[in-house]
Amino acid sequence: MAKGQSESVARLDSTYMKHYDAYLDRHQRKKKRLIRRLVMFALLVAIVSGSMVMYHMKQQALYSEKHEQYEQLQQQMSALKEEEKGLEQEIELLNDEEYVLQIARTNYFFSKEGEIIFKMPNEDPSY
Repeated sequence: MAKGQSESVARLDSTYMKHYDAYLDRHQRKKKRLIRRLVMFALLVAIVSGSMVMYHMKQQALYSEKHEQYEQLQQQMSALKEEEKGLEQEIELLNDEEYVLQIARTNYFFSKEGEIIFKMPNEDPSY
């Protein structure tokens, strides 16, 4: 019997009905295959898009980490440039003979001829 017909109607066994039943079977199989293909395609799209989202998130985290490192390195570089400026100034001062003699007098008790150096303590005594 064809689907949707009531049981009181008799079914004819003719070649037309056989062809029609075969057509309905083919149509049902095509529909099932189409649904299977659509489900597989949707699953494939979901997997690909999910992996792309995960990759994007990982790249974003990596970018933020590298950006932090870049900021830290920029700060270090500015500090080192300041230190370099100070060292260059010190080099220029050390090329001056008067400055070198002044350092030798204060730190190493170097004195001119006939000069007496008295070392005064910088801190107050604890007693």
